[in-house]
Amino acid sequence: MRRDVRELGGAWTRYQRHAFPAPSPDLTPYVERYWIVSWEYAEPYRQLIVPYPNVHLTFHGGRGIVNGVSSGHQVRVLTGVDGVFGVAFRPGCFRPFLGAPVSTITDRSIDAAEVFPGDLPDPLDVPSVEEYLRRRRPEPDPRAEEVAEVVATIAASPRINRVDAVAEHLGMGVRAVQRLFAEYVGIGPKWVIRRYRLREVTERLARGEPVDWAALAAELGYADQAHFTRDFRKMFGESPTHYAARY
Repeated sequence: MRRDVRELGGAWTRYQRHAFPAPSPDLTPYVERYWIVSWEYAEPYRQLIVPYPNVHLTFHGGRGIVNGVSSGHQVRVLTGVDGVFGVAFRPGCFRPFLGAPVSTITDRSIDAAEVFPGDLPDPLDVPSVEEYLRRRRPEPDPRAEEVAEVVATIAASPRINRVDAVAEHLGMGVRAVQRLFAEYVGIGPKWVIRRYRLREVTERLARGEPVDWAALAAELGYADQAHFTRDFRKMFGESPTHYAARY
């Protein structure tokens, strides 16, 4: 199938605008960032979305939706002139808001009113959204902060490519770590490790660096390039070389 030229060579920048305001200090224990996306497409565009281990709260079309962690890539169709305001929660830090294991909303979306009762923010800007969050701000949860720090360590440490390394870091057994991640992150530690190791691919592409796929696979801890390609395709929905054309 012929590819949409609007997804090649960074062409999306002609049709979309992105902003990432930082949260106020009192909300940084919970919120990683806000994201504001607007677009203008005369013809429908299939937007590939590759997940991270964040729960998102989105506002679009007069609705508020809590989106649990997605275990795989998704495609959203963008059309016309429109936009979305999003809140990305720190991995592990939505658990205090939800009051239940985050795995209960993995691969699911629920109405925001189930977690944040009351009227939606109006106007839809950072100050209004922050007041909306403060109305339901929970008590601090030290365990949530610990989990968030562990995920940050995984993200920043390319040498962490096995769950037993995470278990050793936490001083816990592997099964206990898996239960902890289900409770607070919503998805397993193996998935989180794989996602952040694969991020190295997109970062190099964004920097315009040439990529030796076999060497990169070995660097990321894969037994061979075929294993790396299977993992990438499962997460991103396409092969590494096909994805690279987006840059």
